[in-house]
Amino acid sequence: MLINRELSWLSFNERVLQEASDPDVPLVERIKFLGIFSNNMDEFFKVRVATIKRMIDLKIDSKKMLGEKPKKLIQQVQFKVMRLQSKSQHIYYEILQELEQRNIYIVNETQISNEQQEFVRDYFNEKVLPAISPILFSNVEKFPYLEDRAIYLACKLTGANDNTEFAIVDIPTPVLPRFIQLPAIDRKRYIILLDDVIRFNIREVFAIFQYEKYETYTIKLTRDAELDIDNDLTNSFLEKISKSVNRRRTGQPVRFVYDKNIPKDLLKYLVGYLELSSDDNLIPGGRYHNFKDFMNFPNVGGTDLEFSPAPPLEHPRIRIGSSILKAIDEKDILLHFPYQKFTNYINLLREAAIDPDVRKIKITLYRVANNSRVISALMNAVQNGKEVVVVIELQARFDEFSNIYWARKLEEIGAKVLFGITGLKVHSKLTLITKGTDKKTRHYSVIGTGNFHEGNAMAYTDVALLTADQNLGREVEKLFDYFENPFKYPTFRYLLVSPQFMRRRFYNLIDAEIRNAKAGKEAWIMIKINNLVDADMIHKLYQASQAGVSIRIVVRGICSLVPSVEGMSDNIEAVSIVGRYLEHARIFIFCGGGNELYYISSADWMARNLNARIEVAAPVYDVDIRKELKCIIETQLQDNVKARILDSKQDNRHKRNDRPSLSSQNFLYEYYRQFPHHP
Repeated sequence: MLINRELSWLSFNERVLQEASDPDVPLVERIKFLGIFSNNMDEFFKVRVATIKRMIDLKIDSKKMLGEKPKKLIQQVQFKVMRLQSKSQHIYYEILQELEQRNIYIVNETQISNEQQEFVRDYFNEKVLPAISPILFSNVEKFPYLEDRAIYLACKLTGANDNTEFAIVDIPTPVLPRFIQLPAIDRKRYIILLDDVIRFNIREVFAIFQYEKYETYTIKLTRDAELDIDNDLTNSFLEKISKSVNRRRTGQPVRFVYDKNIPKDLLKYLVGYLELSSDDNLIPGGRYHNFKDFMNFPNVGGTDLEFSPAPPLEHPRIRIGSSILKAIDEKDILLHFPYQKFTNYINLLREAAIDPDVRKIKITLYRVANNSRVISALMNAVQNGKEVVVVIELQARFDEFSNIYWARKLEEIGAKVLFGITGLKVHSKLTLITKGTDKKTRHYSVIGTGNFHEGNAMAYTDVALLTADQNLGREVEKLFDYFENPFKYPTFRYLLVSPQFMRRRFYNLIDAEIRNAKAGKEAWIMIKINNLVDADMIHKLYQASQAGVSIRIVVRGICSLVPSVEGMSDNIEAVSIVGRYLEHARIFIFCGGGNELYYISSADWMARNLNARIEVAAPVYDVDIRKELKCIIETQLQDNVKARILDSKQDNRHKRNDRPSLSSQNFLYEYYRQFPHHP
């Protein structure tokens, strides 16, 4: 028994929508959750729905893979999406009313005062008009290209004799803010959307014509995000990826969202020229699209409209002016972002860059920030004469352009840049710092659950193990050697590495718990993970549950496993935490017959992670760090504020009980704030 991954993902995004409707969440943060919901939905259509449509187009019978026939699944997805879109619109109007209670008004072009009208005209003429490119359809032979995920105003222009003209105007959000603050009136603050600034001035856009009626309706097209990589052997892999990313811009449409009030003749015209059908997910929506822009909604009210500040904290064993490498020599360190500062990792790289005893720095990069201090530190290391090896994944979805750019910059400065292994994405999060000579070396490893990305580290919860354990260091070095010379796959005794070894090693750990349960011994497993989808791993957990193993799981996103089913998964409890931070760390704890075993990993339990990626799970030996990891999972399992119960109903019921309220993310921040007092 499995829950379809697409429907489970939509259930996860509904949990995001729940945060937007939660009155206990500050008002501006609720608007931002609407933006996150919208952005998530865009990516869902670009990737998952696009994949299903390809299966339909190629007439692939993939019921075994999807759990449903593709056409039936598309119908189920579309039904749920429309329900969620309707719910999001309802939440938006609720938020508007609550903003008005705080004297904050989001107004449209029909609701502005004379003074504000003058402001809007001036803003339009100075900022907007030079940035837009209106197109009359009668002027062009070919229907204009619509950018992926951009928003447009589809216009119906009616003349004196009821003659009509259709046109389109782009809304230039890449260069102008979506939200413009208007002059205040009597302590009331006003915000207008860029869409409505254009609507107010639509006559000016088409000033040379004499139309009597101007109608405008927002539309948006989402395109397939799959990369089609050519097989031209004369091109380097970097060039192939670069070409494929450019071709993505013209990917096939997978969703067309439009204002539900659009005239039928205009909609028919657009759908016809875009060559869309009812199977192309034609979705009627509200007046505004691209709610992802609401992730940047300005706070024009008080500080209470946003989360209270929670600046990242110091780690008690890392002190300014002291060597981090020496601190790692003394004892393993676990960094937990965003509770603790990501600059600790940056400072480690900077120290390694100038330490005369450091010879090599090797790192895997999957996603990096736009102005990456990680990259800066690596470049500094090259300039200081270190050997720097960077394994950069060019196929990190939606980050390809950025990774191509940084790959070229690193190559230019003299770093050795590798692009992973043919057919396998490199998703592991590894850094290896090597000190000493060839005869006497010492390795320092950073093994993490998330990207070395200072932007993500402000919002994603991830852990990174900093260790001088030489057994682990030598095995991390083995993996980097394999990246450089991928002719013979190495073996590993300590690390769990996919695709060759990780699945089997996790099976062995689960089987050990099954044997202990059958022998009447204590047997349990605790898992914290992003996505739990792999059917074979799920059935192994079902087998363990049936043997009496207690299994408790925290799953942030997709969960195809069905907990608490009599005779199948009675002993499995699963919850999902959606809150201020995006839960991203992967932690696995096994009872081990009283000798508990701890792992952190870059890998979810999905087929792609276990079968088609280079992923790493690392054992954790330090007693204090083990206590910390156990505290993280147990706290989230006790959460009765942000935890939702995962079950076959997928109704995302909050986990409520009679215990005092416990928000795990708030608790963990306080835990780390007092961390110097912990052993």
